[in-house]
Amino acid sequence: MMTIAKRLLATLVALSLSFAGLVQAAPLAGNASALIGTEQAAAAQPGRALLEQTLARADVLAALQTHGVSVEAARDRVAALTDAEAAQVAALIDQAPAGGSDVLGVIVTIFLILLITDILGWTKVFPFTRAIK
Repeated sequence: MMTIAKRLLATLVALSLSFAGLVQAAPLAGNASALIGTEQAAAAQPGRALLEQTLARADVLAALQTHGVSVEAARDRVAALTDAEAAQVAALIDQAPAGGSDVLGVIVTIFLILLITDILGWTKVFPFTRAIK
C-alpha cells in the first residue's frame, strides 16, 4: 500500500513540475499583449471617464460654483469613488432627462390626480367638476 502511495505522489510531483515549465512570464512593454499602465487602466473605466468629462463641461462648472461647490472638491470626490460607485453615478447621469427635471410631467400628474379625486368626490379642489356620488 505504501509503494502505491509513493508512486502516486511521485507521479503527481513529476506532472506538477512539468506543467510549471509551461507557465510564461508577462510580456515586456512594446508587445501587443503587454501589461497596461495606470493611465490605460483608468481610461478603460467608462464610468469614471464620463464623470471626468462631465466635470470638464462649462455648464456643470457654473452650476457647481452656483451651489458653492469648488471644482477641486468635486474632482477629489470623483477620484475617491470606487469603480462600482463611478459606474452607478454614470448610469444615473445617462438616465437623467436632458432638461434637468421634468417639472411639466409632475404638474400634469398632480393635476390629473386631483381631478380624479374631485370626480370621485374625495376632494373639492376644482370648481368645474361634479362628484359622481
